[in-house]
Amino acid sequence: MQPFAGRAAVAGIGMTALSRMSGRTELELAVEACRAACADAGIVPRDVDAVLSYHLNDSAPVVRVARALGIERLGWHNDIAGGGTQAASILGDAAMLVHAGLARNILIFRALNGRSGKRMNTVSTGPQERFTYGMAGPIPMFALAATRYLHDTGLTAEHLHAVVAQSRENAKANPRAQRREPLGLDDYLSRPYVCTPLRTVDCCQETDGACALLVSGVLDGPRVRAVVRGGGPGCSSMDRAPDVTAIFSAYVAPMLWEAGGMRPSDVDVALPYDAYSWLVPRQLEDFGLAERGEMGAYLLERRHAWVNPHGGLLSEGYVHGLNNVAQAVRELRAGREVALVTGFGGSYGSAALLTS
Repeated sequence: MQPFAGRAAVAGIGMTALSRMSGRTELELAVEACRAACADAGIVPRDVDAVLSYHLNDSAPVVRVARALGIERLGWHNDIAGGGTQAASILGDAAMLVHAGLARNILIFRALNGRSGKRMNTVSTGPQERFTYGMAGPIPMFALAATRYLHDTGLTAEHLHAVVAQSRENAKANPRAQRREPLGLDDYLSRPYVCTPLRTVDCCQETDGACALLVSGVLDGPRVRAVVRGGGPGCSSMDRAPDVTAIFSAYVAPMLWEAGGMRPSDVDVALPYDAYSWLVPRQLEDFGLAERGEMGAYLLERRHAWVNPHGGLLSEGYVHGLNNVAQAVRELRAGREVALVTGFGGSYGSAALLTS
């Protein structure tokens, strides 16, 4: 067990509306979500003594957010440079601050105008600025890995459809979700490719919005049981890795079960980082939640309906994965006992276990 296991609780969550054009600054979005998280935890912002966030130069600095919230004595604070890999591991940063006695109440936020402002699918992942070759953004890189994964497993477009269609079905009752309409197979197959084998609906919703968590060492709520971060060959250049399909979960899953002293069968709600449809079966396999040999039937029979019950990043929206963590808290409050959340960045990433 990690020294901080069970010491920190996610006592509050807050989100703005999710949209394709907020018409607001990232600072305004962040402040709204943070105020909501504090109110949900039953405290006021001046009770916060640490603020953490992660971004890709597309958000409001934590000191500006703290000032706007009226936090007069800002203690530990950090703007972490990074994307989806931080969605789970930032819980570890907060839990370590609690364990070290450096903070009692920590705000975590992610705010972005990810549709109307800086868009993730335009981020460079290769040397094309200087040369005429390379991966022109994240989608081509992860489409390359998806092609190999489908070849190795025998999964097809029908199985990817099952992932996306179930995501829509799960989002149907979620008022925050941007995509709630059913998606039939013929409709799925008619959607244009972004980069084969990934169609437009295989990619997460680019979103304007903000999400915040209030992690506390003195308030009650779902507990941070274990957090791990790591990766393997390739890291952010996974197109050059010996196995391009070996995403972060192949490396961090054994670390997570050891750190948490738990088994896959203990998990009763999974919230994997579903930036692309094929990442769902890959993570289910890596974390031991479904076997590769039965994955095709598992998906077609919709046995994965318990995964991302709010619709995930594919249907609810994309707040760089932090909205999946917020949903884990909702699920644990509603009676679930163990939640798995993950953060994806290619061959490296993070994962966490939360308990009720």
